[in-house]
Amino acid sequence: MTYVVNESCIKCKFTDCVEVCPVDCFYEGENMLVIHPDECIDCGVCEPECPVDAIKPDTEPHLEKWLEVNREYADKWPNITSKKDALPEAEEHRDEDGKFEKYFSSEPGDGD
Repeated sequence: MTYVVNESCIKCKFTDCVEVCPVDCFYEGENMLVIHPDECIDCGVCEPECPVDAIKPDTEPHLEKWLEVNREYADKWPNITSKKDALPEAEEHRDEDGKFEKYFSSEPGDGD
């Protein structure tokens, strides 16, 4: 098992989860984070830290797509280990549906 970040993170990018991760397995894209599934130790401390409920165990149904997104972009984006401010539009997009199709960016973030 591993944890994955889903589309709830897109256009929000709260980083509370990054701060508590004991193995620094988060990677930063332009408008979301991902977890490297081969680095995650399945401790689960990140899941309750996410204010938009964007982190789920990959054992939950219908997360196959997100496991692949996390795997692909964790290998392309820079590592992030410190908390940063959320995106300015985070509250506006917090509960929006269909964010992957509308807003996903494959561009990397700044990382640490």
